[in-house]
Amino acid sequence: MWDDAFPSFLIGLREGLEAGLIVSILVATLVRAEQKSRLPQVWTGVLGAVALSMSFGAVLTFTAANLSATAQEAFGGALSVVAVAFVTAMVFWMRRSARNLSGEIREKVTNALSMGAGMLIVTSFLAVGREGLETALFLWTTARAAGESTGPMIGAAIGLVLAAGLCWGLYRRVLKINLTRFFTYTGIVLIVIAAGVFGYGLRDLQEGGVLPGATSFAVHLSQSVDASSWWGTLLQGVFNLTPQMTWLQTVAYVGYLAVVMTLFVRGVTAARPTTPKPQKAVEPQAEQPTPEGQAEPEKQPAPQEQPEPQERQEPQERPEPQGEQPEPQEPQKQPEPEPEPEKQPHRRPAWVVPAAVVAVPVVVAGGVIAVSGAKPDQTQTIAVSETDCGKGFKAPKPGRQSFQMHNTGNKTSEVYLIDPSTNAVYGEIEGLAPGTTRDLVATVGGGSYAWRCVPTGGKVTTSAAVQVSGGGNVSAVAPVSEDDLKPALAAYKSYVNKGLATLVTQTQTLQDDVRGNDLDAAKHDWLTAHLTYSSLGAAYGTFQDFDKKINGRSDGLPQGVNDPGFTGFHKVEYQLWHSASASDVQGGVDQLAKDVQGLQKAFPTQDFDVSDLPLRTHEILENTLQFELTTDTDDGSGTNLATANANLAGTEELLDVLRPLITKRSPQLIGTVDADIARVQKLLDAQHNGDSWTPVEKLDQNTRMALNGATGQLLEDLSPIPDLLEIRKSA
Repeated sequence: MWDDAFPSFLIGLREGLEAGLIVSILVATLVRAEQKSRLPQVWTGVLGAVALSMSFGAVLTFTAANLSATAQEAFGGALSVVAVAFVTAMVFWMRRSARNLSGEIREKVTNALSMGAGMLIVTSFLAVGREGLETALFLWTTARAAGESTGPMIGAAIGLVLAAGLCWGLYRRVLKINLTRFFTYTGIVLIVIAAGVFGYGLRDLQEGGVLPGATSFAVHLSQSVDASSWWGTLLQGVFNLTPQMTWLQTVAYVGYLAVVMTLFVRGVTAARPTTPKPQKAVEPQAEQPTPEGQAEPEKQPAPQEQPEPQERQEPQERPEPQGEQPEPQEPQKQPEPEPEPEKQPHRRPAWVVPAAVVAVPVVVAGGVIAVSGAKPDQTQTIAVSETDCGKGFKAPKPGRQSFQMHNTGNKTSEVYLIDPSTNAVYGEIEGLAPGTTRDLVATVGGGSYAWRCVPTGGKVTTSAAVQVSGGGNVSAVAPVSEDDLKPALAAYKSYVNKGLATLVTQTQTLQDDVRGNDLDAAKHDWLTAHLTYSSLGAAYGTFQDFDKKINGRSDGLPQGVNDPGFTGFHKVEYQLWHSASASDVQGGVDQLAKDVQGLQKAFPTQDFDVSDLPLRTHEILENTLQFELTTDTDDGSGTNLATANANLAGTEELLDVLRPLITKRSPQLIGTVDADIARVQKLLDAQHNGDSWTPVEKLDQNTRMALNGATGQLLEDLSPIPDLLEIRKSA
């Protein structure tokens, strides 16, 4: 969450300080001109700008919510690009205008004072509104990129509060800040962040089908970069740099950064020779007109503070007494006593104008939301109970819909939106507790729809079906039951039992080698046995505690490789490839053979949740990517690629037993996965020569990146299988 907060914090601080400086200059100018009575007009414009910004954010949020998944990607990508354009323009504008900001705002205020209350409201509204719109757009973009809004909103709030505090300090003359340097340094950081947002936006446009190249990757670092680590999360949250980036993303990121940063830095360095001496006067000037920010040159405050206020204060002071004198002159205005009471009703509600300025953006935003997406009209409240499922369900319109599922019964229930003719699932909610309401969002196309409720310990009930006409084809997931997975589990268990029988024989051969003091043969037979074990799919607790005994690592043990808890294949590997004697290796080999026999005996009786079987297709290669291809499990043999090859074989075995279920639900997915496996297999085969394998650390950089990238792509394509084959009670 906090990694996603930094970009929003920076934009909140910078934009908040920029807007705050403008407001401070407006207020300071009015105070010096002895026009304090006009301050409510400034605050009216500021409140209107805040309302406009919040309304703009609401329009973006609700508009996106009413789009299909593909359209959301395109919409978000387009706005990300627009946000980058705004931020870039803002960065360059502040670089150019920092030193003259005070004078420009004073001139606008002076002109507004001579044109009446309305122009002063408009001046403050436009000055702050621009910063507010930029902030709303950038925050919406960063929140969408982060996938959550809590972190970005907290970061923005902290930035805005800090900006308000700084502006107050500048206005009260208790702070001295070189604002030119502040906007320069933050501008550099924002350019880097904007480069990431630009790349992310283009990636969204690719996924939305607007731009090509969605599957053409230039960067494949998922194998060597742990995206879940603190630094990986920080890079993604702050800079939008991901382990996998398309060619378009990469070129856009580098190109934007190179061009924009060069122009920005060149502009900063070009401006330095013109203001070397006035920079020393920054602090004193910050004490005098502190809210005016970067009024560095000493020549600017003098004419602005003396001639302009004096000349313009006199005409402003004269109308006030003149306005007061006609009031007592009752003889001249005797015919107008009736109009005067009519004007008082307009003056009596002092907050009519401020309320109107604030309310207009809100009303307009509400109208845009109501017209652009009929979300409130399309939302249905559906009752769920043990006896009545889907009460209140009416045929929805095609498109992305939100249903409010309210459990009116006494039992927790699972709820599914299904095609009653095939039991295919369009959307689901698990664990809907009694008396609670949760939203179920699904995309509706043409076809038949019904609700199926599965209360805990109760009878399954199904609502009446409704027909939806129009709309495109919407993919649904055919449900999988435990009975569907039982044949696959039985086939997999049979495969593992046969493999364990072979493994017992191979470890006994390894024992004989060590007992006969033939350590060269022991190395060969160690690898044979270890590859057999690695092909059985021992991932994430498949073999329970036996896996730690048979294939555990020394990492985290108090004494490392010398720890008594370090046993199994890697213990023997370390001893064999670190010149241990046969007598030293004997104890580890005997313990290994004993544990393998224990696993063979225990496996048929071990609990194996049938729903975990689809997970193994993904988890085995996760271990490969995390440990084998990073050499973390290499204790001297240099055979990690051989182990990766065995892991790939185990994954293929799992896919074979699950293939009928996958093909029925997503034939294109299984075709993609097969192609990925063939690519990884070809890369591994190239590093295999007879009985020898190239150690991972001796691979050239291009080959290692290609292997890691291909494995990462295979993992990404395998990731939908667990959800595709998730056991659902809707059938």
